[in-house]
Amino acid sequence: MRIKHRILPLILIVLMGVGATASRAQQKDLSIVRDAEIEHILSVYAKPLFEAAGLHPGAVKVYLVQDDTLNAFVAGGQRIFVFTGLILATRSPGELVGVLAHETGHIRGGHLSRTRDAISNAQAISIVAALLGGLAAAASGRGDAAGAGVLGGSAFGTQFFLEYSRTQESAADQAAIKLMERTGWSPRGMVDFLRVLDAQELMLGQRGNPYLRSHPVGYERIQALEHLIDQSPMRDTPVPPELVRAHEMMQAKLFGFTRSPSATFQKWPESDRSDAALYARSVAYMQQARTDQALAELRPLIEKEPENPYFHELEGQILLEGGRVQDSLPPLRRALEISRHETIAVLLAQALIGLQTDEANREAVGILEQAVRTDPDMPAAWQQLAVGYGRNGNLGKSALASAELYYRSGQVKFAREQVVRAKGLLDPGSPDYFRAQDIEFALDDLERRAD
Repeated sequence: MRIKHRILPLILIVLMGVGATASRAQQKDLSIVRDAEIEHILSVYAKPLFEAAGLHPGAVKVYLVQDDTLNAFVAGGQRIFVFTGLILATRSPGELVGVLAHETGHIRGGHLSRTRDAISNAQAISIVAALLGGLAAAASGRGDAAGAGVLGGSAFGTQFFLEYSRTQESAADQAAIKLMERTGWSPRGMVDFLRVLDAQELMLGQRGNPYLRSHPVGYERIQALEHLIDQSPMRDTPVPPELVRAHEMMQAKLFGFTRSPSATFQKWPESDRSDAALYARSVAYMQQARTDQALAELRPLIEKEPENPYFHELEGQILLEGGRVQDSLPPLRRALEISRHETIAVLLAQALIGLQTDEANREAVGILEQAVRTDPDMPAAWQQLAVGYGRNGNLGKSALASAELYYRSGQVKFAREQVVRAKGLLDPGSPDYFRAQDIEFALDDLERRAD
């Protein structure tokens, strides 16, 4: 499976193996997006909220789902899913923080109520496993497959989303206001976004939006929130200008990657020389394989902020996408030096593997090994490691990396095949052999749970 627009640092992981309860007509593929810049911004917003809620920041994960729908939900315990469509619809950082605070309120409150169409425990396990990987890229054995982003997929039922009672919604709202106050945010953003949703509901004349279904708005809810906010000592606290700009840049980048180039050029014509316009158009030109134009749009941003790692990352991606692999290395190295984010490391490793030299391949393997130690839930890293190990002749490690990929995607059959292959190639008693055994035992456990 391929996607219309290739996304390198925006690594898409299509949810797989989910036994959806919705009908086929109601099903759709959802994709988890990995991006260093967006994850950083969401972390800036979310981590203080988690800490204020008494949750360990490392225990709560925020996933970005590539979908135009205005939606966000909690699943699998302490996991928050935010759709790109919702981010693009927010008009300020405070609105997005309000959504995250509300979902954090659901986690803290232990709100696990679901509709009669809710998923079973076994399906929940499948979803959590599916978040961590995919199938097609690893199966292809192509070094550029992860660059395309898609790692396989099957339909995911939209009726999975949680539905909350009015009592739970009210409790989450009140918790969100307190969390925003404790972390220095005006809670106005939350009610502002609810007004947007309420207006959309009235315009549509139906509950057609998943967020509206799972988080009923209603006049009474908005009125109650407005009353609480009027009493808030933080109600008029302004948003720091640097966060406003970061939010605008994140939205411009997302728009460029998730919309057609023509839509980007219509929203930000050449006459618009704002930073957001330059950022969005640089992505759009890259999507059209117009490398020089993409670089020309990006260059003023790099000159203005030479220490911004995400501008260097995009420069490297543009060059790599344009077939200028050697030229992509300096900006990608610079981006990784500043940010140290694992998705940038994977992109650099992909470029190094693309050079097809022994020295570059060894460096790529070292970078990827560090990346998976830091974040083992990086399917693209495991896929590239399988390629890198294979190219240096270490077929046992290559099979083990493939097993990690399939295991983390919930693809039991393919994971087991690679585990058997790895055990036949690895030295018995070695750490890698024991890891293969661990995966084998874990696969047995997954199959027992599915029964």
